Amino acid sequence: MTVTEVPDVKQLEHPPVVVVPRKDVPPTAESPANGRTDPAWVKPALVALLVLTATAYLWDLSASGYANSFYAAAVQAGTKSWKAFFFGSIDSSNFITVDKPPGSLWVMELSGRIFGFSSWSMLAPQALEGVAAVGLLYATVKRWFGAPAGLLCGAVLAITPVAALMFRFNNPDALLTLLLVASAYTLVRAMEKGATRWMLATGALLGFAFLTKMLQAFTVLPAFFIVYLIATPISLRRRIGQLGIGAAAVVVSAGWWVATVALLPASSRPLVDGSSNNSIINLILGYNGLGRLFSGSGAGGGGGSNFSGATGVFRLFNSEMGGQASWLIPAALVTFVAGLVWRRHAPRTDPIRAGVLLWGGWLIVTGVVFSFGQGVIHTYYTVALAPAIAALVGIGVTLLWRQREHLIVRIIGGISLIGSAVWADLLLDRSSGYYPWLGTVILVGAIIGAIGLMVGPLVGRLNTGLSTRFMAMALAVGIVACLAAPLAFTGTTVASAHTGSIPSAGPAVTTGATGGGIGGIPGGVSGFRGGGGLSSESARSGKPPMPSATTRSFGTPPTGSAGSARSGGSTPGAGGAAGGAGGAGGGGMGGQTTSAALTAALKSDASSYRWAAATFGSQSAAPLELASGEAVMAIGGFNGQGGNISLATFESYVLHGDIHYFIASGGGGGGGMGGGGLGSQNSDSAITKWVEAHYTAKAIGGVTVYDLSASAK
Repeated sequence: MTVTEVPDVKQLEHPPVVVVPRKDVPPTAESPANGRTDPAWVKPALVALLVLTATAYLWDLSASGYANSFYAAAVQAGTKSWKAFFFGSIDSSNFITVDKPPGSLWVMELSGRIFGFSSWSMLAPQALEGVAAVGLLYATVKRWFGAPAGLLCGAVLAITPVAALMFRFNNPDALLTLLLVASAYTLVRAMEKGATRWMLATGALLGFAFLTKMLQAFTVLPAFFIVYLIATPISLRRRIGQLGIGAAAVVVSAGWWVATVALLPASSRPLVDGSSNNSIINLILGYNGLGRLFSGSGAGGGGGSNFSGATGVFRLFNSEMGGQASWLIPAALVTFVAGLVWRRHAPRTDPIRAGVLLWGGWLIVTGVVFSFGQGVIHTYYTVALAPAIAALVGIGVTLLWRQREHLIVRIIGGISLIGSAVWADLLLDRSSGYYPWLGTVILVGAIIGAIGLMVGPLVGRLNTGLSTRFMAMALAVGIVACLAAPLAFTGTTVASAHTGSIPSAGPAVTTGATGGGIGGIPGGVSGFRGGGGLSSESARSGKPPMPSATTRSFGTPPTGSAGSARSGGSTPGAGGAAGGAGGAGGGGMGGQTTSAALTAALKSDASSYRWAAATFGSQSAAPLELASGEAVMAIGGFNGQGGNISLATFESYVLHGDIHYFIASGGGGGGGMGGGGLGSQNSDSAITKWVEAHYTAKAIGGVTVYDLSASAK
């Protein structure tokens, strides 16, 4: 490996990509800048960070119960059936899968098999994945930018509100985020010496990330490809070859499961949810692929604005998305632009530019997908942005400190501090009465930090050592101020129970706008004092609202839309089949209850049947399964785009004695969307009419039930 020569610099055991002067590289254990190990305080600080993160993420974890009962039912099924485990079935009798690959379910299901299925055994692995993500982000950033940068990055990730939400929830996004951070770590290791084994590990991790949430895992690929191709200190031919090896590892790591599902006869596996033709390829390219990007392109198309606001440049900053992860996006973008401009003449293998490109490319590509995706884009998807934002913030602060003697650097740093504080104040303004004094404290702290950076050199004229301490204290005050608001939102998130399919971090946002501009106003900003929305001083007076015990819903999708099955309490099918209790707070699956009488009926003689009951929609079937522990057939799957069997097929199941009960209350629409809607397209109404014509209805716990084992009329 060719290394740029620098006088009086020792070669270390693990050199970075390229040796550069000390002023460009923060001192680290690996850096040849000083030959010293990390300061003694680093390890205790890292341990404290991980312990505090674990405490926050594990605290009162079971308060959310089964969280998203859609995935919880699948976890329960996987603890009962290895076939359900492999395919990701929502029921242990393997009628239909969930609408995602089973990667994240496998971790929770293994925990359930070891410790017994419960809320804690299901959610604890998610929390530990968060702790691991924080630790791996620290290790990744530390290699090129030093331990202080790594610690700051880890802390920023840990206190990002949407991260605290997802690492305490049972959606696939927790494992996805961990695997993406892990793949960034192995990529950095591969780049340092052009190591093939680390590139193989990167590909394998990305492949498993695909088995967690399909194509969303690949939003980091452009950044990974460009950085490796540009900055790895080996020949172009070897770089291209190793990228090919990494791509092959991705294909093998993800493809073995996809190929198995695709090649097995349909009769040998459950139906594929989210696919109108029972095809895993269709699910990948449609519902979980182009359907997320383009309205009408597959089952995932349409309805995105109902969950995350209108598409556009400012979508990540609007009322729905803003409080989740956008707090430090402006500062991260400043680091990205300033870093690239500063290092534009650096050698090809410059680690500073490589690091900025890696994390900046991750942030921009993923952010663009979330901002302009016209299909279903939920607010909690932004957890995938959190590692990149955190890394850029840590890198930016570190480079600022290393180059603090330059006026332009201090000006950029001061602008970043004040800009972040102003944006935090605007976000706080969207939650009426939420710690009304906090915004002022943040602004004052940021101003102190910015002024300290500016006047620090003047203090140095009197005492050089005093100048360094003065600027360090001022910068620390500014950083703490900018982190205070997301930390408060994270505290509220941890103190709240979350259930349903559209969870959201932080306190309730009372700004009703959902437009494409900042704050929901196209081309405008909502939240300024003296302006509209929550801008008045009185809107921030009083005590902060108590944390909500349920998930908030930002706009219920209209009946019949692609996302309407996820709207929880507003979904007739979900509440009716589960005993009439809708999702708490409109959050959907997770807040429903099943009566004791209906639970007892489902358990009665259940071993004699393949399914204890059949009903319309996974969100209707899931609470029944969780209450009874028995398999329930979810006709229509999650939103009517899978599991749509014909009347003849249903009759065959009944004839063979596979189904005990048919539960129709609130059903009649595909995916439990209520009467009409998708039902007329998916033969649900035909099934309902046939059952009504041949069997006698009875009420159990307020739910209309038909005993299919009884003699027909």
